[in-house]
Amino acid sequence: MSAEKQRILVIKHSALGDFIQAMGPFAAIRAHHPAARITLLTTRPFVALAQACPYFDDVWTDSRPKVWEVAGLMKLRRMLRSVKFDMVYDLQTSDRSSTYFHLMGDPPWSGIAHGCAYPHDNPDRDRMHTLDRQAEQLAMAGISPTPPPDLSWLGADLTRFNLPLRYALLVPGGAAHRPAKRWPSDRFAALGAQLSAQGITPVLLGTHMDGDAIRVITGNCPAALSLATRTDFADITALARHALGAVGNDTGPMHLIAAAGCPSVVLFSADSDPALCAPRGQVTVLQTDDLAEMPLERVAEALRQRMAPLHG
Repeated sequence: MSAEKQRILVIKHSALGDFIQAMGPFAAIRAHHPAARITLLTTRPFVALAQACPYFDDVWTDSRPKVWEVAGLMKLRRMLRSVKFDMVYDLQTSDRSSTYFHLMGDPPWSGIAHGCAYPHDNPDRDRMHTLDRQAEQLAMAGISPTPPPDLSWLGADLTRFNLPLRYALLVPGGAAHRPAKRWPSDRFAALGAQLSAQGITPVLLGTHMDGDAIRVITGNCPAALSLATRTDFADITALARHALGAVGNDTGPMHLIAAAGCPSVVLFSADSDPALCAPRGQVTVLQTDDLAEMPLERVAEALRQRMAPLHG
């Protein structure tokens, strides 16, 4: 089959941070198959982002039916078999995505599915950083090099926010079911007050689930500008591109911010391992077992050092 007619499937579900870290592998796959028609199978939260990026011709939504949802499973099977794919790159490498190998009739496959043609069989793969693991997986399938995540194609018009010239991003939220991954809100407020005293406006990002944290910060730092619930992925990327710096918990938006090139400080507790998943780039990672024990001074100094080349 000629390259012009190749059909390629890429599988990536996951959370926002993982999806952003897959941007490098997405670019590598597209560079390796420049004339192919490439389809991404993902979940609903990432469909619009995937459609906007330059790596895919088609984006399919995986509803991830349960094993007992027979109608949903049959619909998924029909969709996956509606095209005879010449190659599948499973970047999710979960138990679920690996079952699709057999559901599709065992096509040429890069991943961890038993019996696949291009297995990522490094026994230490689960102890590798996400970026290194996926780069090695693709190398084993003949694709190299894999670049770092690049969001230069993603942006937005920020004029509606009437932003100050000098601002820094604060991301005080995180997954509601993992409160241990959050630095205390009053410390974000104190950091915001320090920034304000330096003539830098703290700009707050978050969702409706971060309302309590946002209210604590704005109540104790009136100079803060809250954009909580008002931004999408493109807005956050554009905000990061023009910010002096950013501080946030280990949460998806910080991956967007770091990938946009913003000098960033990312805070980790014992709930996650930065050696496996931390964003890279102009990033300082700070970790304590309990984020309640992370002192304000340590975070403020790390941010000052990150921002120093930009604002003196």
